Amino acid sequence: MALTGKLTKKLVENLGPGRHGDGNGLYLVVDPSGARRWIVRVVVKGQKNKKGAPLRTDFGLGGADIVTLNQARERALEYRRMAKQGLNPRFNARQEIPTFEEVAQQVHIERLPTWKNAKHGAQWINTLRDYAFPKIGRMPVDSIGQPEVLMCLSPIWTDKHETARRLAQRIKIVLDMAKSKGFRSGENPVTAIKEAQVLPKVKAKPKHHKAMAWQDVPAFYADLKSRNAMAAKALMFTCLTGSRTGEVLGARWDEIDVETRLWTCPAVRMKTGEDHRVPLTDEMLSIIEPLRAMQSDYVFEGQKRHKPLSNMSMLMLLRRMQVEGVTVHGFRSTFRDWASEVANAPREVAEMSLAHTVGSNVERAYARSDLLEKRRALMERWSNYVSGALGDVVALRGKNVSY
Repeated sequence: MALTGKLTKKLVENLGPGRHGDGNGLYLVVDPSGARRWIVRVVVKGQKNKKGAPLRTDFGLGGADIVTLNQARERALEYRRMAKQGLNPRFNARQEIPTFEEVAQQVHIERLPTWKNAKHGAQWINTLRDYAFPKIGRMPVDSIGQPEVLMCLSPIWTDKHETARRLAQRIKIVLDMAKSKGFRSGENPVTAIKEAQVLPKVKAKPKHHKAMAWQDVPAFYADLKSRNAMAAKALMFTCLTGSRTGEVLGARWDEIDVETRLWTCPAVRMKTGEDHRVPLTDEMLSIIEPLRAMQSDYVFEGQKRHKPLSNMSMLMLLRRMQVEGVTVHGFRSTFRDWASEVANAPREVAEMSLAHTVGSNVERAYARSDLLEKRRALMERWSNYVSGALGDVVALRGKNVSY
C-alpha cells in the first residue's frame, strides 16, 4: 500500500513495495526485490506532451541507500525550480554521481550477510581494492566504459587469469548495481567486452596439489606417530579423514560424537557450503581422544590457549621432516588414488568421502543419501592400511568389501 505525506528516516528504511510520496513530487519507490530509489515528478514550464497537456516527467535521484532523505528533498527542490523556469532537468540538472569505489563499498556492505564467512566477503572487496580502485576507484560510476574496464583487466588477464576473471565479475556487479540505482545507463561494458571477445582466450591450467604416493603413506604415518607435536597429530588426522586443512584445524569438540563415531564438520567451514559427516575409525579416535584432557574448545589447540593450530603448522612439519614435493592438501589425492586403485571403491563413494559434489543438480536432487555406511567401510579400510593394522597391501587388494 502506497504512503502519502511526509516520510521519515525510519519509514524510508522499512516501507514495503510501492511508490510512497513525500510531497512536492518526491517519491520513494520500493521494488519487490527490496531495492529503494528516489524519483521526483515535475512539470516543465512551456513544454507539452503529444496530447497538448503539460509535460510531466519523472527523474531518478539515486538509491535510498546512498542518497539520504534530506539530500533527495534538496535535489527534488532543485529539479522543480529548473522546471518552473522552463528548463528540462534531464539536460540541465547537476546530479551528484557516486564514484566506482563508493558504489563498490555499498555493494560489499549489502552482500555481507550472503557470504559463508567474513573471509569470502574480504576477498570480494580486496580484489577490487587491489586491481580496480587504483585505476577507476575515483571515477564517477557513469563514466566507466570498456576502455576503463580493460585498464583493470588487461595487465593481469594472462598471468593471473583466475583473478582477472573474478575481477571482471565483481566490476560487472558494481556497474549493474549502479544502473539499478539510476546512476548509469546502457549496456554493461563487462558484458560488451565478453561478447566482443576483446580479450584473448586463456586456457585455464588445472591446479594440482603435490601428493605422496599411496604406497609411501604407511611409513610416513609411522614416522608421524612417533612424534608428540600437535601438528603431527593434526596431520595424522588429516591424512586418515581426507579432509581439508581448514576443516581439521577448525574442528571443535562439540562436532565430535563418540557414540555414533561421527565428526560433523559444519557448513561454514565446508567448500560445498553444506554440513559434512565424517565417519570416525578406531585409529582416528585414538589420535583425538587423549587431547580432551587439554580442555580446549578446539580439538587441535595451538600455542595460544583456546586457539587452533596455525594454517601453516602442518606444512612446516613436512618441511622439518624433509618431505619434499608433498603438500598437506595432496593427501586427499593420495586417498583418492588408493580408493580407486586398491579399494576399487565406486566413484560416488570415494568422491563423497572427500566432500566433493557428485553429479548434476538434477541427480543431487534425487540422491539424498550421503552414503555414510559405505563411506564408513571405505574409511575403515583406509585407516587400517595407513596405520599398518592389516599388514600386507596384497591382502587388502584381495579383500572383498561390499559398497
